[in-house]
Formats: sequence, C-alpha cells, structure tokens
Amino acid sequence: MKENPPKKDFPEIMTIKQLGDYLQINPATLYKMARAGRIPCKKISGQWRFKKSVIDKWLEEEYKK
Repeated sequence: MKENPPKKDFPEIMTIKQLGDYLQINPATLYKMARAGRIPCKKISGQWRFKKSVIDKWLEEEYKK
C-alpha cells in the first residue's frame, strides 16, 4: 500500500505564497481577499503576513457558517 507523503510544516507567520500553498488557493485570490478584509492578516512593511493559528481558527469559524 502506498503511503501518503509527509505534510509540509508551515511557519507560524506566513507569506502570501506560503498561505497559498497551505490553503491550496492561488496567491492572486489571497491578495484580493486580504485587500477586501475577507481574511485575517496584517500588512508589515508593505507585505501581507498571515498568522497560522489565526488562519486555522478563522477556517473553523468559516466551516460553521
């Protein structure tokens, strides 16, 4: 039987690209969501950053809707 590959570890603070990999969403979509305030994030020195624990909690809340 074939084993699943190990899951990639993601850092607690992620970039748009890392979050795109984590959520399997195109980074362009995440930029739009961030600018519209539809996903929890912070802009630091002109770059979007996402806290993994906050994203995980946000996802749980989104699934409850």
